[in-house]
Amino acid sequence: MFVVATAGHVDHGKSTLVHALTGMEPDRWDEERRRGLTIDLGFAWTQLPSGREVAFVDVPGHERFIGNMLAGLGPAPVVCFVVAADDGWQAQSSDHRDAVAALGIRHGVLVVTRADLAPDRVDEVVNEARTELGRTELSQVPAVVVSATQGSGMDSLRTALDDVLSQVEAPPPGGRVRLWIDRSFTITGAGTVVTGTLSSGSVTVGDRLQVLGSTRQREAVVRGLQSRGAPHTSLGPVNRVALNLRGVATDEVHRGDALVTPDSWPTTAIVDVRHVSGQSFPQVPEHLTIHVGTAAVPARMRPFDDDHARLTLDHPLPLIVGDRVVLRDPGSRRVLGGALVLDADPPALRRRGDGVRWSAQLAQRDPAGDLVAEVSRRGAVTRARLQQLGLVPHEAETPADVREIGAWWVHRPMYAVWQRRLQDALNEQHARDPLAGGLSRGAARDLLGLADDALLDAVVADAGLVQETGVVRLPGSRNDLGAADEGIRRLEVRLAEHPFRAPEADDLVELRLGRRELAAAERAGRILRLTDGVVLLPTAPALAMRTLSQMEQPFTTSGARKALDTTRRVAIPLLEHLDGRGWTRRLDAGHREVVR
Repeated sequence: MFVVATAGHVDHGKSTLVHALTGMEPDRWDEERRRGLTIDLGFAWTQLPSGREVAFVDVPGHERFIGNMLAGLGPAPVVCFVVAADDGWQAQSSDHRDAVAALGIRHGVLVVTRADLAPDRVDEVVNEARTELGRTELSQVPAVVVSATQGSGMDSLRTALDDVLSQVEAPPPGGRVRLWIDRSFTITGAGTVVTGTLSSGSVTVGDRLQVLGSTRQREAVVRGLQSRGAPHTSLGPVNRVALNLRGVATDEVHRGDALVTPDSWPTTAIVDVRHVSGQSFPQVPEHLTIHVGTAAVPARMRPFDDDHARLTLDHPLPLIVGDRVVLRDPGSRRVLGGALVLDADPPALRRRGDGVRWSAQLAQRDPAGDLVAEVSRRGAVTRARLQQLGLVPHEAETPADVREIGAWWVHRPMYAVWQRRLQDALNEQHARDPLAGGLSRGAARDLLGLADDALLDAVVADAGLVQETGVVRLPGSRNDLGAADEGIRRLEVRLAEHPFRAPEADDLVELRLGRRELAAAERAGRILRLTDGVVLLPTAPALAMRTLSQMEQPFTTSGARKALDTTRRVAIPLLEHLDGRGWTRRLDAGHREVVR
């Protein structure tokens, strides 16, 4: 199926034309039919001579309803641009042309209506319209002259539409759904129904989707699906669809909300854009309304230069690189121009000169999205996030300058920088303080700005570093005790002669061994600290077991103290250490036994 929107000045016969093509009245409201004035969006459909199914979205032409017009034109890939022969090009013709230019619509037909009322002006109006449309991508579309009331030229219009639609590339049926909602209403016995132009993804009865609104997100299940008045089990793009939803009330869904595949689209309130039509950005008011899909959202513009700017939206929308937005002055209702989204997740600009520097980068940005540049800017980003932003297809291969680590894509040059930065930090720390023992994993992650432990693990391994017990260190660094090495060597000699005579506090002071020195020596495996004040060699537990295993079982604490030739200060923590290892077992307050 194909979807075609109308465009053109008020009272130039858009609705009459749709009625003549389809046999259906697109105006839905009694007031519209009574006044002969389209106020809101209208819908009708037909089959062309080729058999192609086509749905029409009829938009209002009056300047008071330009927001409604943009809601209908926004999601449509093809346009019938209507100009009346007896009236010629008018003010709203220009507004609609500017909207078409802003949206980048490339396919369409120029239809000169009411030819029976001014046959002598037809050529003049066609030439005038072509000149005006020269600012858009519709400058070379076929022109057809009709009289919808008399039926003349309608067959030629159907043929022209068939030819145009044959050139429209069909979007892939798979992928993620994004349906901009243009209507929401209730059907008795069915509940909430929403309609829109399905331009991406496929919808199937039973699907669970997200409704992204201005205030919150809600989940809904598709309980029914229709198109052109007939039920379907599944539909793909491009289609006019009506979805019966379970899980949301009618007053919770509004025009401008989006129905999307859950967790597959980014929502953003800040986008960086490139000028594509209309006034240059410095000429645009700071406060404006942007239109995308069927949404109309207040926004604030910060120009970087004539062609690049940042838009801060009143509430988040599901936008990706390549989306087109229309800029409108909320006061005058005029279309100011159009912009192309270059970055849907831009960096914060906090320092003086950031805007100028970032503008220079945006000027080099590929309008279709630069995957490697995006990875480079972030250093590391998950593949899932890139897919959300529309920068990488699901089956895309990893680019040459990108390394894949688990779920992450990492820019190889930045990865090398991380390795050097971590090595340098550890070398500097060790030179300054050999007893520091390295950096905690948390400190290492903060130093490099990493978001995931898997990235840190990879950096540590590839940089030739060591990590254990939550600490990252230089290889061999734990054995370097610096100035404390002499005191530890003297302690080792002393304990080799008397393994269970732990030094007293005064002895440690004399050896210049404080808590930091002892902790470093323990990390190096040269001592064992049973408590802060009891220091032995690492071999002490095994030596103690040789003696204790030869004693009559069970043994007392006093007997163990005498057998080990030590003090109660040492015996009690040593025996508790052996209990902790499971080498001895405490029976009661005064007795233990060796575990055989």
